[in-house]
Amino acid sequence: MYQDYFGFHEMPFNITPDPKFLYLSQFHNEALQHLKYGIEEKKGFIVLTGEVGCGKTTLCRRLLNELDSEHYETALILNPRVTETQLLRAILTELGVENPPCGKNELIDAIYDLTLRRHQAGKDVVMIIDESQNLSFEVLEQVRLLSNLETDTQKLMQIILIGQPELNDVLDQKRLRQLRQRILVRYDLSRLNYDDTVHYIQHRLSRAGSSGRPQFTRVAEKRVFKWSGGIPRMINNICDKALLSAYARSSDQVNYWDVRRGRKSLNY
Repeated sequence: MYQDYFGFHEMPFNITPDPKFLYLSQFHNEALQHLKYGIEEKKGFIVLTGEVGCGKTTLCRRLLNELDSEHYETALILNPRVTETQLLRAILTELGVENPPCGKNELIDAIYDLTLRRHQAGKDVVMIIDESQNLSFEVLEQVRLLSNLETDTQKLMQIILIGQPELNDVLDQKRLRQLRQRILVRYDLSRLNYDDTVHYIQHRLSRAGSSGRPQFTRVAEKRVFKWSGGIPRMINNICDKALLSAYARSSDQVNYWDVRRGRKSLNY
């Protein structure tokens, strides 16, 4: 409704993980550099954690866009509630294998052969599992065993586990100590601070095509930060409703009351 009124070419506060809308705060940039370092240095296991809505998935999409397709091939697993066999089949499917085998041993052999061929062709395979806190113990053990696929000099697959803070609790279990010992790169993504929240709002508006309108008042910005807790997804939700409120008033200024209405409509 307000898109045409404010002159946006797209909605500024959608919650889809569109990498072009990613705001690289200090913490998001550090997280991205940790992921790149782990991949480029072939560290094997990489873990990224953060609160719900902090931008982990968007960061992941940005990473995928920045990896050189000439040197990297990726498998992105979005559904962690799978069995070991389903995971192995999903990896092969993501890597372009049609009709992968059914048996577990045959699947592992197929993954080894494929990653070895990619290595010989000068390509590294990167597997990313989102929402990894939901992986079962059995599947995590299978993931650990996949890290055994290697040549004499390097791992054949780089594995990135992305999840909520509960993932740290899962990995701290005694029975997963072998997996935990293999994690060489780890980063916990923080929430945005107040200054970052203000810059984040302006960044989203600019990316959506804003030509200077609307303007958030300073009080409105402070309330967005307070009520969102610096979590990007919650900032998006509040700001989207606040823009609708400003539009309903035919105003180019988003004020405290607009943000308050936005928050109340979301029951935060």
